[in-house]
Amino acid sequence: MTAEFPFPFDSQTRADALHLIELALVEDVGSYDLTTAIDGTTRALFSDTAAVHATFVPRQSGIVCGLQICQLAIEHFAPKLELEINVVDSQSVSPGQALALISGDPRDILVMERTCLNFLCRLSAISTLTRAFVERVAGTQAKILDTRKTTPGWRRLEKYAVQCGGGMNHRMGLYDAIMIKDNHLAMHASVVQDHQLSITEAIRLARDWILENASSLPDGDQTILQIEVDTLEQLEVALAAGPDIVLLDNMNPEQLTTAVEIRNRTNPHILLEASGGINLETARTMAETGVERISVGGLTHSAGNFDIGLDWIQG
Repeated sequence: MTAEFPFPFDSQTRADALHLIELALVEDVGSYDLTTAIDGTTRALFSDTAAVHATFVPRQSGIVCGLQICQLAIEHFAPKLELEINVVDSQSVSPGQALALISGDPRDILVMERTCLNFLCRLSAISTLTRAFVERVAGTQAKILDTRKTTPGWRRLEKYAVQCGGGMNHRMGLYDAIMIKDNHLAMHASVVQDHQLSITEAIRLARDWILENASSLPDGDQTILQIEVDTLEQLEVALAAGPDIVLLDNMNPEQLTTAVEIRNRTNPHILLEASGGINLETARTMAETGVERISVGGLTHSAGNFDIGLDWIQG
């Protein structure tokens, strides 16, 4: 039953997955303990516990993700079932391909069906969309990144799906990187009475804070310091102040090209990230400007659903 996955869960991601599986089962059958769970339809129709077999089957092509969660779900909440995984997360799949075989009591299979499919369909949609973006910018130096625009509670799982699609993870949350955004600057500007000064001062304050609090930060004094700018004038000020990354918000390709030229001339070690409304139609053009990073909130908030079903094996 156990499969070797290319992107193993760390302890926090595993804990998140188990918690979400519990919640999914409770809202579906009233309990995460299958001995007390109630599936009225299944109980009414099935009394025979003879083992049956079914397969998880995609109805479309894409990148599968979520089988590792299905494995956790069966192992922890339906251990009498057997799950034989044929492919692993991050692999390309085709319509009709058998992703995994599940065997055992039909009542337990029917209870677990929707929970497993919900994880598979949601996460496979994210990994498939991510792969489409990654392929769109292939041959450039730009990397595709996610954002914090994730489903509450699902962040680690959705960022795992981005990895399976070939993308990179942005910061996990507010605790593991500094990201000075426009609202931070606007609030700071109201204090220092000079918007340009606020950029320089905000970067200085953030760098000092990282050094003072390094022992409590996941990456210590190597914690990333990033700042968001809206104009090329702000970019020049930010580059002089020395952040690790500058996010170029809602800039068009011409502005991005100019931003790269300015960066190359003044501080070539700082990374540039394009963000704001970037889609599959525009990603290639944005990547060809020379930015190193493209962050796309739509990877997680607009991925939709990947069509996977559970098909019974007859006989």
